[in-house]
Amino acid sequence: MAETDREANRFSARAGRYASVGANVGGVAARMAMSKLLGKEGTTSAAALAQALGGLKGPIMKVAQLLATIPDLLPPEYAAELQKLQADAPPMGAAFVKRRMQSELGAGWQDRFGSFDLKPAAAASLGQVHRATAKDGERLACKLQYPDMQSAVEADLKQLEIAFALHRRMNSWLDTREIAKEIGARVREELDYEHEAKHASLYGDVLQDVDAVRVPRVFPDLSTKRLLTLGWLDGDKILGFAEEPVEVRNRIAQSMFKAWWHPFSRAAVIHGDPHLGNYTVFSEGGEAAGINLLDYGCVRIFHPRFVGGVVDLYRGLLEEDAARIVHAYEVWGFKNLDKEKIEILNIWARFIYGPLLEDRTRTVADGVKPGDYGRRQAFQVHQALKERGPVTVPQEFVFMDRAAVGLGAVFLHLRSELNYHRLFEAEIEHFSLEELGVRQNQILARAGLPKPV
Repeated sequence: MAETDREANRFSARAGRYASVGANVGGVAARMAMSKLLGKEGTTSAAALAQALGGLKGPIMKVAQLLATIPDLLPPEYAAELQKLQADAPPMGAAFVKRRMQSELGAGWQDRFGSFDLKPAAAASLGQVHRATAKDGERLACKLQYPDMQSAVEADLKQLEIAFALHRRMNSWLDTREIAKEIGARVREELDYEHEAKHASLYGDVLQDVDAVRVPRVFPDLSTKRLLTLGWLDGDKILGFAEEPVEVRNRIAQSMFKAWWHPFSRAAVIHGDPHLGNYTVFSEGGEAAGINLLDYGCVRIFHPRFVGGVVDLYRGLLEEDAARIVHAYEVWGFKNLDKEKIEILNIWARFIYGPLLEDRTRTVADGVKPGDYGRRQAFQVHQALKERGPVTVPQEFVFMDRAAVGLGAVFLHLRSELNYHRLFEAEIEHFSLEELGVRQNQILARAGLPKPV
């Protein structure tokens, strides 16, 4: 790749993006503010926001979907509308793909592959995936980033800051600044495919002994900052198994549980985007055997003490140990807690931890639709914090919360019936902060990733 990065946050591309995104977001924000003043908030404004964003492609769609999956940030009607949006973009044509590939791998790039399909196999918010083969015939998945994504991301995040500022003025009970920081950090991180390659290597390391979860192999010599080449993993969409016998659905759900909580308990890392498109189900002998974990852009590496807080809160709720519960919230970064605020946070905590606290086989939440999972509890917290706020949601907490809710929604799709308590106990058995710290340092070093602050 050329030494001069022509796409590094270009002003001209950024300015154009400001114009297209700002006009849509700004207009809807004004209507939302007026609706609030007139006491007419609800689905009309929510539909207007979705319509405005629906005409835009690229990172703003990813941001919109992130907003929709963070509990307590948006009213339920807004979240429901935003979740309908599809984070896709018009595919790059064959001639354009050739130019993009040459800019990443240089002239003669096609000679480095056995074959390369110029027609995309899949498209997403930041790039598109092409099927290819290595020189030895191994099948590959090449994710190629769209042009000027860094400029688009910076422009879209600037609009997000404006939207959050409006949110703070309209809802003073919730301080969204740390949420905005976390979303910005994760979306910017997704632009760097070299960083994502390290995440994939990390997951391959930490899950190497877990047969039920497959991680694709990274091909560093065919990867750059804007091109990520991984081994191709065959699999089927998870919703295709929704009507399978319960033992099959349980096997898939147990694989999902392992894919999220095993890396968290062993390396203090979590996949922050349990979206249905980020994994497929692989089969053996004609029967579903586990999951393929496909995307590693939205990964969060925590300091081990954050995992200690998760374990402390679990134990505190299980044993009704109030002091341990408070300690967990403080470790996470919640400040200025009083009895009332702790009780409000406990509403959400008991919901998130609910399936883990009961030593019995159960569904995650009987009679709840996947898209509604967590909304009722979020509304309760929303109303209570309005009276007791303001509360600043710690930056680290954002994607942990999102991952837990998203994973629960997957279990609802599958209608799985598991003893989640025993699955979680197995992951935190003999938990030690010191041992986690040592193990994390070793795993991060092997992946070439820095230690968390």
